[in-house]
Amino acid sequence: MKPITAEWVTKAEADFATAQRESRVRKNPNYDGICFHYQQCAEKYLKARLCEADIAFVKIEPNWEIFREDLAYLSDFAVAFRYPGESADKKSATEAKQLCSFFRKVARSALRLKT
Repeated sequence: MKPITAEWVTKAEADFATAQRESRVRKNPNYDGICFHYQQCAEKYLKARLCEADIAFVKIEPNWEIFREDLAYLSDFAVAFRYPGESADKKSATEAKQLCSFFRKVARSALRLKT
């Protein structure tokens, strides 16, 4: 694995761990933060795979097209819920976790990492 890929994986796992920790908070969990960190995890795994392959994305993982809608949903959490006007809730956080967890497993497999 290239050093830059490993750095992206480390950053992705840090976001995943942050979201997991905040998900366990019982008093006033930050659902916006949970969703943001799940989105960031997925995004960083995409970047890791791009760096590792060093070629055009669609050529190396054409089957990942099935994640387009899920990743677009997660992308909304990168900005929209971090500012006034909209907020995530427990349901959003649960959906973000499910989508990110599944994509994370597939991405880690593509990078030949333990799932």
